[in-house]
Amino acid sequence: MMDNTILGWVGFNLFVILMLAIDLGLFQKKAHEVKFREAITWSTVWIVLALVFNAGVWYYSGEVRAIEFLTGYIIEKSLSVDNIFVFVLIFTSFQVPSAYQHKVLFWGVLGALIMRAIFIFAGVSL
Repeated sequence: MMDNTILGWVGFNLFVILMLAIDLGLFQKKAHEVKFREAITWSTVWIVLALVFNAGVWYYSGEVRAIEFLTGYIIEKSLSVDNIFVFVLIFTSFQVPSAYQHKVLFWGVLGALIMRAIFIFAGVSL
């Protein structure tokens, strides 16, 4: 029988991949300028998903792990604010049209996740 920890990680990663595929493939099929209301709506959706996940962590792994996850999530969220400044500078510098910024950002984040995974596994093997 498979370990629940491994099953949890596989499920989590499949969920993330599914959400990314839905975001780009279903909701962002056509390149368009993302307005403030749409950005707030999607930010709220992702935050609610994280909080639902946190509730699952609390239910299955206890209060301490849930607080650790929530603390890490809040720290990551606050640290990501400076990334917005960098994205604005890069998009302005390369004159990326507003309609294509979401797609460029998506592929950049996906590339960063893949590179991070490669480096993690390379570090583990070393």
